[in-house]
Amino acid sequence: MSCASRETPHHTAATRTQRCFTRRAQPKRRPLSQAAAAGQSRRSLLTGAGGGLALAGGLLAVGGVAAMAAAASADPNALVRQGMNKFRDNDVEGSIEAFDAALAARPAIRPYLWQRGLSLYYVKEYQEGAQQFREDVAVNPNDTEESIWTFLCEAQMVGAEAARQQFLEVGRDPRPVMRAAYECFRTGAQPDAILQAARGDQQGHDAFYALLYVGLWHEAHGDAVAAEAAITQSCSTQYAQQSGDYMAALARVHCLRRGWQA
Repeated sequence: MSCASRETPHHTAATRTQRCFTRRAQPKRRPLSQAAAAGQSRRSLLTGAGGGLALAGGLLAVGGVAAMAAAASADPNALVRQGMNKFRDNDVEGSIEAFDAALAARPAIRPYLWQRGLSLYYVKEYQEGAQQFREDVAVNPNDTEESIWTFLCEAQMVGAEAARQQFLEVGRDPRPVMRAAYECFRTGAQPDAILQAARGDQQGHDAFYALLYVGLWHEAHGDAVAAEAAITQSCSTQYAQQSGDYMAALARVHCLRRGWQA
């Protein structure tokens, strides 16, 4: 989500965590309200402080979405972090509750909730997931990951070829792996070029992202065997195991949801 790393130094260990609203290396965070007002990229938004997270966690346990929304009126960022932590724990349904509570408290953040779109994919709410990603691209027309994830959602509804007819085109991505991934999803070309873009990197950031998106390409095209091989391999990279990247957690959740041994 630009949920999906990005592959530059903005993908360091704290990267995707930071990409709380960014998959980049650690930029200085602005409050979500300021970021939304400035039209900042979804991944450059960061969530609030730890105390708010603890409060949101308690509200989740005792009060549900209504109570969370009340707390989020003061700090919806805490609820976004809560949702991200739940997703990492494979409580995808709980993550959506938290994201929806944050959205109810501050509707203006909707185009920046790329994490919500990812969660919706894993509960098979593909139409709502695609809409989430399309709204993101509407405010950030250079968001490669959202373009791809829109396609992934729509391919599950109408098939890869039909989804490609409405593919969201975005600006040229400077990152070789994501640029190659974008072209393979957009054109339907076999994903060998994605692996080629990561050549020379066996365990790092580029290797992880290349394998993840190769696997997602195969899933969109109905090849579960090839998808499993690539995504489980992405989980075994050193980057996936040590980076703390949100997308590394996504790869693991992907495997858990499908009963694959990562």
